[in-house]
Amino acid sequence: MMTIGELASCAGVTVRAVRHYHAKGLLPEPERDHSGYRRYRAGALVELLRIRALAEAGVPLARVRELLRAEQNEFAAAVAGIDRRLRAEIRERQRHRARIARLAAGDGLALPPDVVEFLDRLRALGIDERIVRVERDGWIPLVAHAPERIPEWLARKREQLAVPQLVDFYRALGQALDRADGEPRLIEVADALAAHLARTVDAHGERYVDDVDLAPPLVELMDALAFDTAPPARRLVELLEERGWTGWTRLERLAAQHGPGVR
Repeated sequence: MMTIGELASCAGVTVRAVRHYHAKGLLPEPERDHSGYRRYRAGALVELLRIRALAEAGVPLARVRELLRAEQNEFAAAVAGIDRRLRAEIRERQRHRARIARLAAGDGLALPPDVVEFLDRLRALGIDERIVRVERDGWIPLVAHAPERIPEWLARKREQLAVPQLVDFYRALGQALDRADGEPRLIEVADALAAHLARTVDAHGERYVDDVDLAPPLVELMDALAFDTAPPARRLVELLEERGWTGWTRLERLAAQHGPGVR
């Protein structure tokens, strides 16, 4: 025979919880002994453990009451259903854990591993972290908009990283971000990038430069993300327009500049 305190301790609950289950009609209250204390038999502990297990599994107390009174087959079926729900919740929580782990790692929250690898490659090449963030922020809407084209765009990006002049452009733009008056450096960057774009078009055609096929609102969004992260990028776009190119996410050759006159 146990007191209410001993019962609660054995079941791993509080005395208050036991009294709450009494009030809800889940656990019958025993008669008081000659000393005025309620004494619980072993069967009460078994019932309390069942109540606790069901309640901790998220079963509402009203449903717990029904299950405690159910036939064995009905109870077993209900427990099987609870188990299926718990396993589904566990799988969902595991997915959340994986997302949190990627969040702790940085870029991987919203980007596939291949894109994260590309961003890490930029860092390994000494590209300024702000420029890497511009790239990262641009990839996020691309992944959401056209995930099937990510391998194609990544292959193009990897080809570009094999060109020393383009890597130098990335580095130079990063250096311009740290200068109080970065205009001279931005002019150098614009000259170098315009020359590189002209050579690329001559070698591969204009579709190689402008091949994103994105809706104008998405292009505007990606441009805004870049300009917010690296404000000098807006000035660089202006300088590029003077050299025959327009745009940031979607680079296009200005019609009036077609031909050998492009610098």
